Amino acid sequence: MSLKILQLVPEALPTFRADVAVLFGKYLPRFDVVCDVVGMPARAAVGEQGFASVSRPRYRGNRLLRELSFLGLCLRKLAAVRRERCDVIQVRDMVSIGLMAMLIARVKGIPFCYWVSFLMSEGRMGRARAQLAQRSGLRNRLVLWKGQIEHAILYRVILPRADHVFVQSDAMAQYMVAQGLAAPQLTAVPMGVDMELFGVEDIKTERPAHWAAAPVLAYLGSMDKERQLTTLIDALRLVRRSVPGAGLLLIGAASDARDTEALLAYAASEGLGDAVHLTGWLPSAQAWSLLRGADAAVSYVPRCQMYDVSSPTKLLEYLALGMPAVGNDTPDQAHVLTASQAGWLTTSDADGLARAIVAVFGDLHDARARAAAGPAYISGARSYGVIAESVSRVYRTIAGRQHVA
Repeated sequence: MSLKILQLVPEALPTFRADVAVLFGKYLPRFDVVCDVVGMPARAAVGEQGFASVSRPRYRGNRLLRELSFLGLCLRKLAAVRRERCDVIQVRDMVSIGLMAMLIARVKGIPFCYWVSFLMSEGRMGRARAQLAQRSGLRNRLVLWKGQIEHAILYRVILPRADHVFVQSDAMAQYMVAQGLAAPQLTAVPMGVDMELFGVEDIKTERPAHWAAAPVLAYLGSMDKERQLTTLIDALRLVRRSVPGAGLLLIGAASDARDTEALLAYAASEGLGDAVHLTGWLPSAQAWSLLRGADAAVSYVPRCQMYDVSSPTKLLEYLALGMPAVGNDTPDQAHVLTASQAGWLTTSDADGLARAIVAVFGDLHDARARAAAGPAYISGARSYGVIAESVSRVYRTIAGRQHVA
């Protein structure tokens, strides 16, 4: 018999977050765990994406109206749900809706789970404090107060009373224990890879024409200022002392175009304008083709509270493609690189990154041989098929406790 989850998510639907669309829409149904998903509206046509059902309000141009209509839809779905047709109610990264869902779940006798993919309250408070340090303002104070209120509700009310809490990484689970949650109440579900899309023989190899003969280092992902990618520029400057023709291929973009403009301006100021190429956002297949055409790939994640509890996807994709991969020492990346022995783990400074990159460029034959262990590791440890099987067992335990009670 299928286990049925009603899941409320903050993302617009259709969603392209792999830990929603791929995990809940594609792989969990293979283990008879199906999901009715409720999300925000979007202009794009909605598709089921493998979910049992998809619900979203009508798209409105006004953001406040969109949020109010979403809140109303969540309330209607929660009011209509019945225990005999729902095994778990789950909310992802939404405090006010999480509180409402938890109370309704308790009244109806349905297990309630909360999914934390990001330290939302901490992030909001951190950004507000940074803004207040530069200039005061009522808006920044209101954002800070909102973060503080949400933090109190989440950690004092919702999470302690949830039947189970899913988090993004082992490091986040440790953080939650430090906040007072019991370890058995937590399950870490790190990001994974849909290995059915990563048949290397099916992915073309594409290399920028102007770098046909030069060693190319690739980075895939966001270029937002918070990613501190000037560190990669600094590392490239050091690499080029030993490998003069090395280039950096940035595959992706920033949510604010000013961030990418500032990054490229920084590269130019360091004399590296011709050594850095930015593609902008590309379809996945084209991005992976460019990755395969590079000689190595780097996953740099800044060391801070927010990112230390994250589970970066880019490193996993590099390994799934069999790419020689360099990653700095955030907890999840350190675990993956240590366990797989398929890449190069470095410190988080430009010097450490540069030394590892030079080592890869210095013997590409050996680097590719080492990277060949990557796909097998991802298949066995970080594929969504493996993750879904593990998560399905957790849901059945949660639902089973309720039925026994």
